[in-house]
Parts: sequence; structure tokens; C-alpha cells
Amino acid sequence: MSNSFEKRDGWIWMNGEFIPWKNATSHIISQGLHYASAVFEGERCYDGKIFKSEEHTKRFFKSAEIIGIKIPFTETDINIAKNELISKMKFKNCYVRPLAWRGGDQMGISTSNSNINVAIAVWDDWASYFKIEDRKAGLRLITSPWKRPSPDTAPYQAKASGPYIICTMSKEFAEKKGYHDALMLDYRGYVAEGTGANIFFIRNKEIHTPIPDCFLNGITRQAVIKMSTSQGFQIIERHIMPEEISKYDEAFLTGTAAEITPIRSIDDVNFTTGDNTITFKFMSDFSELVKSSN
Repeated sequence: MSNSFEKRDGWIWMNGEFIPWKNATSHIISQGLHYASAVFEGERCYDGKIFKSEEHTKRFFKSAEIIGIKIPFTETDINIAKNELISKMKFKNCYVRPLAWRGGDQMGISTSNSNINVAIAVWDDWASYFKIEDRKAGLRLITSPWKRPSPDTAPYQAKASGPYIICTMSKEFAEKKGYHDALMLDYRGYVAEGTGANIFFIRNKEIHTPIPDCFLNGITRQAVIKMSTSQGFQIIERHIMPEEISKYDEAFLTGTAAEITPIRSIDDVNFTTGDNTITFKFMSDFSELVKSSN
């Protein structure tokens, strides 16, 4: 299979039809392209079943509602289409990407007469968002110069395309500096998240994580909180200052693509235990969790 996402074989579900992958295109004149007027989801299929599929679809529709897009399909339509596409592609384990965007019937900031496109693509070569060897050793993070914006300046509860430019710029900043990812602070200077994943810190039987009041409360984040709480860990959601990071023993990221990935260091802070015992156990437990949900 070609590495280019534009030149692959297979199928994409688009506006109610299965279209050959290479033909699933949108015109250059598109509000989704020009103004980032789009929402999307990131989901993962394990052994033929999408983890938290209905929760992802509900968030997809909620994101669209927040930015004023009315998806011309029902949640049931999307759930069925996802499963049919995975079957048609003959995948058992894959990444799933629903997307809705304003098209080119209208150009300009006004959206009153814009048409809405909806597509779903799946691919099977995202075994992990990070390399296996990096996950085993733990990631190196550097603080991004870009911050998560205030809730009254960006639709943080929507998984919308526009705000992700900050993540892209932060990721590029980190990689150019030789790091795996970036730690993003929020507009107040509190710890927020990684570029595409939520963050947790471990100290004894306590797990501290930022309050999701200006970034997405991830579906994987919610699953990990439930899983760790059932094991007797105390989850503390609070505002965390960067200078507090050195007080913790372990840290990890969570997300659909990242799953659970340990962090080795943030800036000049190296986590003291060195072996990520609890995080590695959570990684194993999470693997069992997604399998048991099938």
C-alpha cells in the first residue's frame, strides 16, 4: 500500500456512497479547506469492533452542532456506514476517521447557503501513533510556545479542524527540537495536554490530571479514569502549574491514536521511578479493556 494517503486503494464512504479511495475528492473551492469549517472524529477498531463507537458518533454530531453544521445523516446512518466500510475494506484492526465539512456551494465567511459533505475513511497502518520503541522508552516532551485558547475564543468542546493548527505548530516545534511531542499549557499558564492527547501524572495511588475546561475531555481519557478508579486509584482533576510536574513519579498521555503512552521527560524534568511500572500496567489493562468490549 502506498504511504501517501491520497493514492491508496480501497474505498471511502462519502455522502452516502462507497467511492474508490482515489476518487473521494473535494473541490479546491471549499469552505472546509479555506476556513477550516469542519469537524472530525478519531476512532479505533479492535478485532472488528470500534471502541466506544456510539460515544464517538455522538461527539461527532455534537461538534457539528457547536460550529453550526447540520449533518444530513442520522447517528445510526453513520454507525452503520462505519461498520460497513470496515467490512468492505476487510480490516480487523484499523483507525476510523469520520469527517464533515462545508463545501463549495457558497464561498465567504457566511454559511447560510453552504452545502455539507460527510465522509468516512479507515486505514490499518496506524498500529500506534508513536513508534513502539519510543513507547517502551517513554516520550520526551518540550513545552510548546503555543497555548490552548480561552473557551470564549475557540469552540474547545468541538473536535473541530480550526483549533488543531495550534497542535500542528506545536508538534512541528517539538520534532524540530528533537522531541517526540509538546506539552501544551492553557491561556492561564496551567498544564493542558499534549498536541493530540490528554495527560496524566501519577504519585503513589493518586493520579492528577488537568480539568478539561479549555480542551477536549477525551473519550479515551474518560475510559482510563474509569479503569484506574476501579483499581483503587484516586483521580484528582485540578489545575496544575508547570513547576509542579517534578513532584510526580510517572506521567502518560491518552488518546485514540496514542492509547496509553508513557512520558519519560518534560523539558528538564525526568520522572524519578524510571520504569513506569504503573503506566505499563495501565497499558496492558487498557489493551484488555478494548478487547473485552468486543
